Amino acid sequence: MLRREFLPPMGQLLAFESAARHASISRAAQELHLTQSAISRQIKLLEEQLGTALFHRVRQRVVLTDAGRVYAAELRGGLDSVSNATQRVVTMGGMGEVLNLAVLPTFATRWLIPRMKRFAALHPGVTVNFAARTEPFDFAREPFDAAIHFGADFWPGASCDYLLGESVVPVCSPEFKRRSGIHTREDLAGQCLLHQSSRPMQWSEWFEQVKVSAAHAMRGPRFEHFAMLAQAAANGLGVALVPKFLIEEELASDRLVVLFREALLTQRAYYVVVPEVAAENRLVLAFRDWLVAEAAASRPSGASPKSRTPPAAARR
Repeated sequence: MLRREFLPPMGQLLAFESAARHASISRAAQELHLTQSAISRQIKLLEEQLGTALFHRVRQRVVLTDAGRVYAAELRGGLDSVSNATQRVVTMGGMGEVLNLAVLPTFATRWLIPRMKRFAALHPGVTVNFAARTEPFDFAREPFDAAIHFGADFWPGASCDYLLGESVVPVCSPEFKRRSGIHTREDLAGQCLLHQSSRPMQWSEWFEQVKVSAAHAMRGPRFEHFAMLAQAAANGLGVALVPKFLIEEELASDRLVVLFREALLTQRAYYVVVPEVAAENRLVLAFRDWLVAEAAASRPSGASPKSRTPPAAARR
């Protein structure tokens, strides 16, 4: 609940935040295009309203008190939120409808964005914004209309629609394959294995699936995103396990080769997630339906989609 009596004037907050960040009244004055005396006056008024000192004055420097340090940390997040909200409203000015998506970085760059021109042709007045999110979040606290999710078909307060499963295969560059003399699955156990950071057990699971003993399956460089992992493998740094549909270009151009056909089996998949509050939003539903159709068209023949998951509230 908003308590106006606890909302100091914005000028005082900006003066304090800048001085706290720079640990300097003079640098805050330069940043805000004010005089040093004006900055000092704003901070003094804020301290009087709060009833506590925010800085220790040490010669020509200012040092945050314990209260000032806590206040600065909390305040910075609030000012960032105001700035981001203002920027979003400004960028919407003069535009038509806007769709804000939370996406998995590699899925977006390798699969979704190359297809977006078809959505744009169907909805020419719509602006689609992309932001990277790799973990589930609370739609009530984030400014997103929909999200791309990898995992189980569950997201609290939202519905999940199946898009794609994964066929995760071992790949490397042709030159690395020749240099390393990889002929059998057992040969992989002694190679440099490249890992995706959020899936540390993936190589162990693959070796177990193909019944190969690999004592050092968890060793090797780690990369945060599949795009980094694919690039590392294509440049001869080692062998990677990558979803096949994310490296179609590298496979087609022979920058990467699939070493063995055995794909890692998993129950997880990619979903488009729509929060309950957007259940009747025409634009969001149009995007969801278009994306589901695009995914269905890209799946190998014979692959069957999973059924639509109802909102979490309906499943309780």
